[in-house]
Amino acid sequence: MSTTVRLEPFRWWHVNEVLPIEADLFGAEQWSPAMFWNELANGHYYRVAVDADGTILGYAGLAGAPPDEVWVQNIAVRRDAQRRGVGRALLEDLLAEAARRGARNTLLEVAADNVAAQRLYAMYGFEPIGVRRGYYQPSNTDALVMQRVAEPTGNGPHDNG
Repeated sequence: MSTTVRLEPFRWWHVNEVLPIEADLFGAEQWSPAMFWNELANGHYYRVAVDADGTILGYAGLAGAPPDEVWVQNIAVRRDAQRRGVGRALLEDLLAEAARRGARNTLLEVAADNVAAQRLYAMYGFEPIGVRRGYYQPSNTDALVMQRVAEPTGNGPHDNG
């Protein structure tokens, strides 16, 4: 990765710092401060990627759906930091957390027209399993639902053998 990135827990004081990134990337479909606060209040796993100066380059979140499923809530990287491995670092961190939780299935929704993100997810074993028509509002953009199934470890409570 050409950018020096440090991943840290996403805390309440980061909300105002990520809002401009959210607005730039998602426009009318951006998350509100309350949506971020809700994610944090519910104890979901969120990380920020910061550079050497402490500037937030991106953020990502993961929500559990027990017993063995997690959902990638969002991954966002500032436009001027894209294509430098920041999104990949965030995704790898979320996948490591999913493994720590024993998640068999990791799912996400991605805009049907976001081919770059779909390619990244495919590199990590995500496959399309469905479409949510008109999911993103107000643009009425479809969401592609993608899933990654973890390899069985052989030592979990649901493993046979």
